[in-house]
Amino acid sequence: MLEPRNMRVYLDNGTTTQVAKEVLEEMLPYFREKFGHPTFVYSLGQEAADAVERAQEIIAESINAKREEIIFTSGATEANDLAIRGMAYANKKRGNHIITTKVENPSVLRVCERLESEGFKVDYLDVDPQGFLDLNQLEDLINDKTILISIMHVNDEIGTIEPIEEVGKILQELRQRVYFHVNAAASYGRVPIDVERMNIDALSITAHKIHGPKGAGALYLRTNTPVEPVTCGYVSLFPLRPGTENVPAIVGFGKAAELAFDGFEKHVEHMKRLRDKLMNGIEEKIQHVVLHGPRGERRSPANVNYSFKYVEGESVLLHLDLNGISVATGSACSTRKLEPSHVLTAIGVKPEIAHGAIRFTLSRYNTSEEIDYVLEVLPKVIENLRRISPIKAGQF
Repeated sequence: MLEPRNMRVYLDNGTTTQVAKEVLEEMLPYFREKFGHPTFVYSLGQEAADAVERAQEIIAESINAKREEIIFTSGATEANDLAIRGMAYANKKRGNHIITTKVENPSVLRVCERLESEGFKVDYLDVDPQGFLDLNQLEDLINDKTILISIMHVNDEIGTIEPIEEVGKILQELRQRVYFHVNAAASYGRVPIDVERMNIDALSITAHKIHGPKGAGALYLRTNTPVEPVTCGYVSLFPLRPGTENVPAIVGFGKAAELAFDGFEKHVEHMKRLRDKLMNGIEEKIQHVVLHGPRGERRSPANVNYSFKYVEGESVLLHLDLNGISVATGSACSTRKLEPSHVLTAIGVKPEIAHGAIRFTLSRYNTSEEIDYVLEVLPKVIENLRRISPIKAGQF
Protein backbone atom coordinates (compact mmCIF):
# COMPACT_ATOMS: atom_id res chain seq x y z
CA MET A 1 0.00 0.00 0.00
CA LEU A 2 0.99 3.64 -0.37
CA GLU A 3 2.92 5.33 2.37
CA PRO A 4 0.84 8.10 4.03
CA ARG A 5 1.77 11.64 2.96
CA ASN A 6 1.52 14.96 4.80
CA MET A 7 -0.18 16.95 2.03
CA ARG A 8 -3.84 17.77 2.73
CA VAL A 9 -6.33 18.10 -0.13
CA TYR A 10 -9.96 18.72 0.75
CA LEU A 11 -12.33 17.68 -2.05
CA ASP A 12 -15.56 17.24 -0.10
CA ASN A 13 -16.85 20.79 -0.47
CA GLY A 14 -20.29 19.44 -1.37
CA THR A 15 -20.70 18.27 2.21
CA THR A 16 -19.28 21.36 3.89
CA THR A 17 -16.55 23.95 3.39
CA GLN A 18 -13.85 25.57 5.46
CA VAL A 19 -14.93 28.95 6.86
CA ALA A 20 -13.08 31.69 4.99
CA LYS A 21 -10.71 33.81 7.06
CA GLU A 22 -12.56 37.00 6.10
CA VAL A 23 -15.86 35.44 7.19
CA LEU A 24 -14.54 34.50 10.62
CA GLU A 25 -13.10 37.99 11.11
CA GLU A 26 -16.46 39.54 10.19
CA MET A 27 -18.30 37.32 12.68
CA LEU A 28 -16.11 37.67 15.75
CA PRO A 29 -17.29 41.12 16.96
CA TYR A 30 -20.90 39.87 17.08
CA PHE A 31 -20.07 37.35 19.78
CA ARG A 32 -18.81 39.96 22.27
CA GLU A 33 -18.70 43.65 21.32
CA LYS A 34 -21.87 43.68 19.17
CA PHE A 35 -23.90 41.03 20.94
CA GLY A 36 -27.27 42.82 21.18
CA HIS A 37 -30.67 41.30 20.40
CA PRO A 38 -31.83 42.60 16.99
CA THR A 39 -35.40 43.42 18.04
CA PHE A 40 -34.47 45.91 20.77
CA VAL A 41 -34.27 49.63 20.06
CA TYR A 42 -31.17 50.46 22.11
CA SER A 43 -27.95 50.87 20.18
CA LEU A 44 -26.58 47.33 20.67
CA GLY A 45 -29.85 45.88 19.41
CA GLN A 46 -30.02 48.19 16.41
CA GLU A 47 -26.41 47.39 15.57
CA ALA A 48 -27.37 43.72 15.36
CA ALA A 49 -30.53 44.46 13.36
CA ASP A 50 -28.54 46.55 10.89
CA ALA A 51 -26.07 43.69 10.46
CA VAL A 52 -28.90 41.26 9.68
CA GLU A 53 -30.32 43.71 7.13
CA ARG A 54 -26.93 44.07 5.44
CA ALA A 55 -26.68 40.30 5.10
CA GLN A 56 -30.21 40.20 3.66
CA GLU A 57 -29.27 42.82 1.08
CA ILE A 58 -26.12 40.98 -0.02
CA ILE A 59 -27.91 37.65 -0.40
CA ALA A 60 -30.97 39.20 -2.08
CA GLU A 61 -28.80 40.95 -4.64
CA SER A 62 -26.99 37.70 -5.45
CA ILE A 63 -30.24 36.04 -6.63
CA ASN A 64 -32.07 39.15 -7.95
CA ALA A 65 -34.53 39.32 -5.04
CA LYS A 66 -35.73 42.01 -2.63
CA ARG A 67 -34.15 42.32 0.82
CA GLU A 68 -37.42 41.68 2.65
CA GLU A 69 -37.86 38.40 0.73
CA ILE A 70 -34.90 36.80 2.56
CA ILE A 71 -35.72 34.86 5.76
CA PHE A 72 -32.81 33.45 7.74
CA THR A 73 -32.94 29.85 8.98
CA SER A 74 -30.53 27.35 10.52
CA GLY A 75 -29.68 25.96 7.08
CA ALA A 76 -31.13 24.62 3.85
CA THR A 77 -32.80 21.70 5.64
CA GLU A 78 -34.95 24.03 7.72
CA ALA A 79 -35.55 26.28 4.71
CA ASN A 80 -36.75 23.29 2.66
CA ASP A 81 -39.09 22.19 5.44
CA LEU A 82 -40.53 25.68 5.92
CA ALA A 83 -41.03 26.18 2.19
CA ILE A 84 -42.58 22.80 1.36
CA ARG A 85 -44.72 22.17 4.43
CA GLY A 86 -45.49 25.86 4.84
CA MET A 87 -46.77 26.25 1.28
CA ALA A 88 -48.58 22.89 1.38
CA TYR A 89 -50.48 23.82 4.55
CA ALA A 90 -51.28 27.33 3.31
CA ASN A 91 -52.73 26.03 0.03
CA LYS A 92 -54.43 22.78 1.12
CA LYS A 93 -57.92 24.20 0.55
CA ARG A 94 -57.04 24.53 -3.16
CA GLY A 95 -55.46 21.11 -3.55
CA ASN A 96 -53.25 18.43 -2.07
CA HIS A 97 -50.94 17.47 -4.95
CA ILE A 98 -47.15 18.02 -4.91
CA ILE A 99 -44.57 17.10 -7.53
CA THR A 100 -40.87 16.51 -6.90
CA THR A 101 -38.18 14.14 -8.25
CA LYS A 102 -36.73 10.80 -7.20
CA VAL A 103 -33.25 12.32 -6.85
CA GLU A 104 -33.94 15.09 -4.34
CA ASN A 105 -31.88 15.57 -1.20
CA PRO A 106 -33.25 13.72 1.86
CA SER A 107 -34.17 17.08 3.38
CA VAL A 108 -36.85 17.34 0.67
CA LEU A 109 -37.80 13.67 0.36
CA ARG A 110 -38.38 13.25 4.11
CA VAL A 111 -40.66 16.32 4.15
CA CYS A 112 -42.66 14.91 1.23
CA GLU A 113 -43.00 11.58 3.02
CA ARG A 114 -44.32 13.43 6.07
CA LEU A 115 -46.89 15.23 3.93
CA GLU A 116 -47.96 11.95 2.33
CA SER A 117 -48.69 10.60 5.81
CA GLU A 118 -50.92 13.63 6.35
CA GLY A 119 -53.01 13.01 3.26
CA PHE A 120 -51.12 14.91 0.55
CA LYS A 121 -50.47 13.20 -2.78
CA VAL A 122 -46.83 13.35 -3.95
CA ASP A 123 -45.62 12.33 -7.41
CA TYR A 124 -41.91 11.67 -7.88
CA LEU A 125 -40.55 12.44 -11.35
CA ASP A 126 -38.24 9.99 -13.09
CA VAL A 127 -34.84 11.12 -14.33
CA ASP A 128 -32.75 9.97 -17.27
CA PRO A 129 -29.32 8.26 -16.95
CA GLN A 130 -27.64 11.67 -16.54
CA GLY A 131 -30.07 12.77 -13.84
CA PHE A 132 -32.27 15.17 -15.83
CA LEU A 133 -35.98 15.30 -15.13
CA ASP A 134 -38.50 14.75 -17.92
CA LEU A 135 -40.33 18.02 -18.65
CA ASN A 136 -43.05 16.19 -20.56
CA GLN A 137 -43.73 13.92 -17.59
CA LEU A 138 -43.88 17.00 -15.38
CA GLU A 139 -46.49 18.64 -17.60
CA ASP A 140 -48.52 15.42 -17.74
CA LEU A 141 -48.58 15.12 -13.93
CA ILE A 142 -49.86 18.64 -13.25
CA ASN A 143 -53.59 18.58 -12.50
CA ASP A 144 -56.19 20.83 -10.93
CA LYS A 145 -55.14 19.70 -7.44
CA THR A 146 -51.44 20.54 -7.94
CA ILE A 147 -50.29 23.27 -5.54
CA LEU A 148 -46.50 22.91 -5.37
CA ILE A 149 -43.51 21.70 -7.36
CA SER A 150 -40.12 21.26 -5.65
CA ILE A 151 -37.03 20.63 -7.79
CA MET A 152 -33.37 20.85 -6.78
CA HIS A 153 -31.25 23.17 -8.92
CA VAL A 154 -28.05 21.10 -8.88
CA ASN A 155 -27.95 17.48 -7.81
CA ASP A 156 -25.55 17.45 -4.88
CA GLU A 157 -24.33 13.95 -5.72
CA ILE A 158 -23.86 13.80 -9.50
CA GLY A 159 -23.73 17.51 -10.38
CA THR A 160 -26.66 17.61 -12.83
CA ILE A 161 -27.98 21.15 -13.40
CA GLU A 162 -31.74 20.70 -13.72
CA PRO A 163 -33.73 22.82 -16.25
CA ILE A 164 -35.13 25.15 -13.61
CA GLU A 165 -35.85 28.01 -15.99
CA GLU A 166 -37.84 25.68 -18.27
CA VAL A 167 -39.88 24.44 -15.29
CA GLY A 168 -40.55 28.06 -14.33
CA LYS A 169 -41.82 28.81 -17.84
CA ILE A 170 -44.19 25.83 -17.76
CA LEU A 171 -45.67 27.04 -14.47
CA GLN A 172 -45.91 30.62 -15.72
CA GLU A 173 -48.07 29.50 -18.64
CA LEU A 174 -50.56 27.55 -16.51
CA ARG A 175 -54.02 28.93 -15.89
CA GLN A 176 -53.87 27.83 -12.25
CA ARG A 177 -51.36 28.98 -9.62
CA VAL A 178 -48.76 26.31 -8.86
CA TYR A 179 -45.96 27.44 -6.56
CA PHE A 180 -42.34 26.60 -7.35
CA HIS A 181 -39.72 25.76 -4.71
CA VAL A 182 -36.05 25.16 -5.54
CA ASN A 183 -33.43 23.64 -3.27
CA ALA A 184 -30.31 25.56 -4.34
CA ALA A 185 -27.93 24.43 -1.58
CA ALA A 186 -25.59 22.78 -4.11
CA SER A 187 -25.80 25.51 -6.74
CA TYR A 188 -25.62 28.76 -4.77
CA GLY A 189 -22.22 30.35 -5.35
CA ARG A 190 -21.46 27.91 -8.19
CA VAL A 191 -24.25 28.30 -10.77
CA PRO A 192 -26.07 31.59 -11.60
CA ILE A 193 -29.49 32.03 -9.98
CA ASP A 194 -32.09 34.65 -10.94
CA VAL A 195 -35.37 34.06 -9.12
CA GLU A 196 -37.24 36.49 -11.38
CA ARG A 197 -36.07 35.04 -14.68
CA MET A 198 -36.55 31.50 -13.37
CA ASN A 199 -40.01 32.25 -11.93
CA ILE A 200 -39.07 30.78 -8.53
CA ASP A 201 -41.39 31.40 -5.56
CA ALA A 202 -39.18 29.90 -2.84
CA LEU A 203 -35.47 29.06 -2.81
CA SER A 204 -33.38 27.37 -0.10
CA ILE A 205 -29.67 28.10 0.39
CA THR A 206 -27.08 27.58 3.10
CA ALA A 207 -23.88 29.27 4.29
CA HIS A 208 -21.65 26.31 5.08
CA LYS A 209 -21.34 25.25 1.43
CA ILE A 210 -19.91 28.63 0.35
CA HIS A 211 -17.22 29.00 3.05
CA GLY A 212 -19.62 30.43 5.61
CA PRO A 213 -20.50 29.06 9.07
CA LYS A 214 -22.66 26.06 9.82
CA GLY A 215 -26.02 26.88 11.38
CA ALA A 216 -27.01 29.65 8.96
CA GLY A 217 -29.24 29.30 5.93
CA ALA A 218 -31.88 31.31 4.16
CA LEU A 219 -35.22 30.96 2.44
CA TYR A 220 -36.05 33.33 -0.38
CA LEU A 221 -39.83 33.74 -0.38
CA ARG A 222 -41.48 35.77 -3.12
CA THR A 223 -43.67 38.59 -1.81
CA ASN A 224 -47.30 37.51 -1.24
CA THR A 225 -46.51 33.78 -1.46
CA PRO A 226 -48.82 32.06 1.07
CA VAL A 227 -46.87 30.11 3.69
CA GLU A 228 -47.87 28.90 7.15
CA PRO A 229 -45.27 28.72 9.94
CA VAL A 230 -44.27 25.15 10.77
CA THR A 231 -42.87 26.01 14.22
CA CYS A 232 -44.32 28.17 16.97
CA GLY A 233 -42.69 30.37 19.56
CA TYR A 234 -41.18 33.77 20.25
CA VAL A 235 -41.15 35.89 17.09
CA SER A 236 -38.13 38.12 16.58
CA LEU A 237 -37.42 39.59 13.12
CA PHE A 238 -39.12 36.94 10.97
CA PRO A 239 -42.74 35.95 11.75
CA LEU A 240 -42.45 32.70 9.76
CA ARG A 241 -39.39 31.59 11.69
CA PRO A 242 -39.71 31.99 15.50
CA GLY A 243 -36.68 32.32 17.75
CA THR A 244 -33.77 34.65 18.36
CA GLU A 245 -31.63 35.05 15.24
CA ASN A 246 -28.07 33.69 15.18
CA VAL A 247 -26.63 37.10 14.38
CA PRO A 248 -22.93 36.09 14.17
CA ALA A 249 -23.75 33.26 11.75
CA ILE A 250 -26.03 35.52 9.68
CA VAL A 251 -23.24 38.09 9.47
CA GLY A 252 -20.88 35.32 8.37
CA PHE A 253 -23.37 34.17 5.74
CA GLY A 254 -23.57 37.67 4.34
CA LYS A 255 -19.79 37.96 4.14
CA ALA A 256 -19.46 34.50 2.56
CA ALA A 257 -22.02 35.47 -0.10
CA GLU A 258 -20.19 38.74 -0.74
CA LEU A 259 -16.91 36.86 -1.29
CA ALA A 260 -18.56 34.20 -3.48
CA PHE A 261 -20.16 36.72 -5.81
CA ASP A 262 -17.26 39.17 -5.97
CA GLY A 263 -15.60 37.80 -9.09
CA PHE A 264 -18.23 35.06 -9.46
CA GLU A 265 -17.42 34.29 -13.13
CA LYS A 266 -13.71 34.00 -12.33
CA HIS A 267 -14.40 31.61 -9.45
CA VAL A 268 -16.66 29.45 -11.64
CA GLU A 269 -14.13 29.26 -14.47
CA HIS A 270 -11.42 28.26 -11.98
CA MET A 271 -13.57 25.41 -10.64
CA LYS A 272 -14.45 24.29 -14.18
CA ARG A 273 -10.77 24.07 -15.12
CA LEU A 274 -10.01 21.97 -12.05
CA ARG A 275 -13.11 19.81 -12.63
CA ASP A 276 -12.15 19.08 -16.22
CA LYS A 277 -8.51 18.46 -15.30
CA LEU A 278 -9.58 15.92 -12.68
CA MET A 279 -12.08 14.22 -15.01
CA ASN A 280 -9.62 14.01 -17.89
CA GLY A 281 -6.89 12.72 -15.59
CA ILE A 282 -9.09 10.01 -14.09
CA GLU A 283 -10.16 8.78 -17.51
CA GLU A 284 -6.58 8.83 -18.87
CA LYS A 285 -4.94 7.13 -15.89
CA ILE A 286 -7.55 4.64 -14.66
CA GLN A 287 -9.42 1.93 -16.56
CA HIS A 288 -12.93 0.66 -15.81
CA VAL A 289 -14.42 3.91 -14.53
CA VAL A 290 -18.00 5.16 -14.93
CA LEU A 291 -18.87 8.85 -14.88
CA HIS A 292 -22.13 9.72 -13.13
CA GLY A 293 -23.96 12.81 -14.37
CA PRO A 294 -23.48 14.89 -17.52
CA ARG A 295 -20.41 16.53 -19.02
CA GLY A 296 -19.79 20.17 -19.91
CA GLU A 297 -22.04 23.15 -19.22
CA ARG A 298 -24.90 21.10 -17.84
CA ARG A 299 -22.73 19.87 -14.97
CA SER A 300 -21.90 21.79 -11.81
CA PRO A 301 -18.43 23.35 -12.04
CA ALA A 302 -17.66 21.88 -8.63
CA ASN A 303 -18.74 18.25 -9.04
CA VAL A 304 -16.90 15.11 -10.20
CA ASN A 305 -18.42 11.68 -9.51
CA TYR A 306 -17.04 8.37 -10.77
CA SER A 307 -17.52 4.73 -9.93
CA PHE A 308 -14.34 2.71 -9.89
CA LYS A 309 -15.29 -0.83 -10.84
CA TYR A 310 -14.19 -3.84 -8.77
CA VAL A 311 -13.49 -1.83 -5.58
CA GLU A 312 -15.61 -0.50 -2.72
CA GLY A 313 -16.03 3.27 -2.42
CA GLU A 314 -15.48 3.12 1.34
CA SER A 315 -12.07 1.51 0.84
CA VAL A 316 -11.11 4.13 -1.73
CA LEU A 317 -12.18 6.91 0.65
CA LEU A 318 -10.15 5.50 3.54
CA HIS A 319 -6.99 4.97 1.49
CA LEU A 320 -7.23 8.44 0.02
CA ASP A 321 -7.63 9.79 3.55
CA LEU A 322 -4.41 8.04 4.59
CA ASN A 323 -2.76 10.14 1.90
CA GLY A 324 -4.38 13.38 3.04
CA ILE A 325 -7.19 13.51 0.48
CA SER A 326 -10.79 14.00 1.67
CA VAL A 327 -13.62 12.85 -0.61
CA ALA A 328 -17.14 11.43 -0.20
CA THR A 329 -19.02 8.28 -1.07
CA GLY A 330 -22.72 8.54 -1.82
CA SER A 331 -24.75 11.73 -1.37
CA ALA A 332 -23.82 14.57 0.95
CA CYS A 333 -26.42 13.71 3.57
CA SER A 334 -26.38 9.91 3.57
CA THR A 335 -22.75 8.83 3.55
CA ARG A 336 -23.17 6.54 6.59
CA LYS A 337 -25.60 4.30 4.72
CA LEU A 338 -24.37 1.02 3.28
CA GLU A 339 -27.06 0.59 0.62
CA PRO A 340 -26.55 2.11 -2.84
CA SER A 341 -27.29 5.81 -3.20
CA HIS A 342 -30.91 6.58 -4.09
CA VAL A 343 -29.62 8.99 -6.76
CA LEU A 344 -27.46 6.38 -8.49
CA THR A 345 -30.30 3.86 -8.22
CA ALA A 346 -32.69 6.36 -9.84
CA ILE A 347 -30.38 6.91 -12.82
CA GLY A 348 -30.12 3.16 -13.37
CA VAL A 349 -26.67 2.38 -11.94
CA LYS A 350 -26.26 -1.25 -10.91
CA PRO A 351 -25.61 -1.77 -7.16
CA GLU A 352 -22.21 -3.36 -7.75
CA ILE A 353 -21.11 -0.26 -9.67
CA ALA A 354 -22.81 2.22 -7.33
CA HIS A 355 -20.84 0.82 -4.39
CA GLY A 356 -17.63 1.97 -6.06
CA ALA A 357 -18.75 5.60 -6.41
CA ILE A 358 -16.59 8.48 -5.19
CA ARG A 359 -17.69 12.11 -5.23
CA PHE A 360 -15.09 14.89 -5.46
CA THR A 361 -16.39 18.43 -4.91
CA LEU A 362 -14.26 21.49 -5.53
CA SER A 363 -14.21 25.04 -4.23
CA ARG A 364 -12.59 28.22 -5.46
CA TYR A 365 -9.77 27.64 -2.97
CA ASN A 366 -8.61 24.35 -4.50
CA THR A 367 -5.51 24.50 -6.68
CA SER A 368 -4.15 22.83 -9.80
CA GLU A 369 -1.27 21.45 -7.71
CA GLU A 370 -3.79 19.68 -5.45
CA ILE A 371 -5.42 18.04 -8.48
CA ASP A 372 -1.97 16.91 -9.66
CA TYR A 373 -1.45 15.26 -6.27
CA VAL A 374 -4.84 13.52 -6.41
CA LEU A 375 -4.06 12.22 -9.89
CA GLU A 376 -0.75 10.91 -8.59
CA VAL A 377 -2.28 9.10 -5.62
CA LEU A 378 -5.69 7.93 -6.88
CA PRO A 379 -4.50 5.56 -9.66
CA LYS A 380 -2.16 3.83 -7.21
CA VAL A 381 -4.92 3.45 -4.64
CA ILE A 382 -7.27 1.93 -7.22
CA GLU A 383 -4.55 -0.37 -8.55
CA ASN A 384 -3.68 -1.63 -5.08
CA LEU A 385 -7.29 -2.19 -4.08
CA ARG A 386 -8.10 -4.03 -7.30
CA ARG A 387 -5.10 -6.28 -6.77
CA ILE A 388 -6.56 -7.58 -3.50
CA SER A 389 -10.22 -7.40 -4.53
CA PRO A 390 -12.11 -10.72 -4.82
CA ILE A 391 -13.97 -9.17 -7.80
CA LYS A 392 -11.95 -9.15 -11.00
CA ALA A 393 -12.21 -7.27 -14.29
CA GLY A 394 -14.96 -8.55 -16.54
CA GLN A 395 -17.25 -9.81 -13.76
CA PHE A 396 -19.60 -6.83 -14.35
